[in-house]
Amino acid sequence: MNEDSRAQALVAAARAGDARSLARMVSLAENGSAQLRPVMRAVAPYAGQAAIVGLTGSPGVGKSTVTGALLRAYRAAGLRVAVLAVDPTSPFSGGALLGDRVRMQDHATDPGVFIRSMATRGHLGGLSVAAPQALRILDAAGFDVICVETVGVGQAEVEIASLADTTLVILAPGLGDSIQAAKAGILESAPARRAPDLAEGLGRAGAAQARPGTGGDLGDRRRRDQAAARRAARRGAPGRPGGPGGGRRAGSVLGRLRANRDLTDRRQGGSSASKVPD
Repeated sequence: MNEDSRAQALVAAARAGDARSLARMVSLAENGSAQLRPVMRAVAPYAGQAAIVGLTGSPGVGKSTVTGALLRAYRAAGLRVAVLAVDPTSPFSGGALLGDRVRMQDHATDPGVFIRSMATRGHLGGLSVAAPQALRILDAAGFDVICVETVGVGQAEVEIASLADTTLVILAPGLGDSIQAAKAGILESAPARRAPDLAEGLGRAGAAQARPGTGGDLGDRRRRDQAAARRAARRGAPGRPGGPGGGRRAGSVLGRLRANRDLTDRRQGGSSASKVPD
């Protein structure tokens, strides 16, 4: 069996619900394996359908807690959900405590949820260098929603905005003022009007935690054009068969996520598709 055949077998197993095959493909991406290229060729026809939700913010503001609440809401709606949780690598020891999943243990045995932790391995921007490939693999595996939780970030670490369809910035109450909110940087990456859709199911307390920063209309046009191009490239891929269950509620929740993505593209005036590199 050649490399392409092995890659196609892995993808088929992952799409059939084999968590080990899916985890193995993500590991190939994380390790920069020579086997990654045939895997990325194999997943390309199936990618482009999942709604990608990015969660970012400073250390300790509750990103994992909000991610867990979103998991409950999406699963209650019948959606299959994957979580890519990125944790920092120590600059001293080179190790990483992959602890974000600790707050998501309620979903550890749920067959409709796949949680993968990943270390930054020195990469700046809030994500791992392998995150784009890992997202395409999870997308091709048939998940309806992919939640991406970044490491604790500062003002200028906005890489998630170029990958996610919807970005949620989680803030600690009472920090900063209107001048701080108007500054360029992370607060621009999540327009406040997106908060209600994502906070649905969290309740008032969860919605308050999940309220993103204002000033979303002041954004960096180049970065947003790149994000729109990535979304257009993903939507250009063939569709995949529908997942199990869901019904009206699943269609409603997923429809709102996709409508939010389409609204963002229209506000940006559209953008031509570009090829996402392997």
